[in-house]
Amino acid sequence: MPDVKGREAILKVHTRKMPLAPEVALEKVARGTPGFSGADLESLANEAALRAARRDAKKVEQEDFEYAIDRLVMGIERRSMVITPEEKKLTAIHEGGHALVSIFTPGLDPVHKVTIVPRGQALGVTSFLPIDDRHNYSLEYCKGVLARMLGGRAAEKILLGTLSTGAGNDLEKATTLARKMTCEWGMSPEIGPVSLGESSEPIFLGRDMGRIRNYSESTSQLIDNEIRRFIDEGYDSAAAILEKRLGLLQGLADLLLEKETVTSEELAELVRSSEGAAAPFEPAGQPGTGSEETGGSGEDRAGNPDDPGGSGGGS
Repeated sequence: MPDVKGREAILKVHTRKMPLAPEVALEKVARGTPGFSGADLESLANEAALRAARRDAKKVEQEDFEYAIDRLVMGIERRSMVITPEEKKLTAIHEGGHALVSIFTPGLDPVHKVTIVPRGQALGVTSFLPIDDRHNYSLEYCKGVLARMLGGRAAEKILLGTLSTGAGNDLEKATTLARKMTCEWGMSPEIGPVSLGESSEPIFLGRDMGRIRNYSESTSQLIDNEIRRFIDEGYDSAAAILEKRLGLLQGLADLLLEKETVTSEELAELVRSSEGAAAPFEPAGQPGTGSEETGGSGEDRAGNPDDPGGSGGGS
């Protein structure tokens, strides 16, 4: 798959005959499309042009490209879907939790936008815009991703005093990440620098896909304990961030209920008005700046299957 520079070059080829608005930044589009192939990028450019034509616009604008990314990654908008006020409020709180935990956890990709407009199977999405493609992940980054994944669940528990099925996808991805940290990447101090569980033979040889257990029952129990520890630490970290910022969390949820989609610039303004000069926030559109969905709503990044956060996922 092409890297970010390659994706930008491919986009330039497919848009060379399109009338682009002056503010269109293909570099920003390229950063938001990790994992896209050349054919995917061609479809993206065509989808953006079609959307501009449907708007009867004379030029293709940045918002057309963002619409195209959302449609290709998460599916079409389902604005006709009937959602109760209670579900909408829960989704807003859930996505607000993802966004704020990401902002206040050092080293994570900047938030690009937060929306509670249903797309595909997701009731809401928090998306992120990486500065560059990641090829290696530190222990601190993986722990931060775990906290971000569990931010939606923590927000529901803190503000509403309840839990919902909206965090199902988050929990699945968090468990997968914690298992890789424990069994494949040697990040557990209790397990140590070993790889546990050998990959099985290819399925065409008649064997099940997955991993073969090549360790004892006692080690299996230790693995379960470490996976649970990583997840519990991630949840506690997310909860600690949100409990210190209840007003900001409620304010973001209210803004989402009012506008349905909050951009990085609007989120930056909200955070700075609450946190002042101490706000650790830089809009995703700027240098130095993927996605989560909810239960149907979730966390979303743009698509690298090797991303421990599960690029292009949901919460």
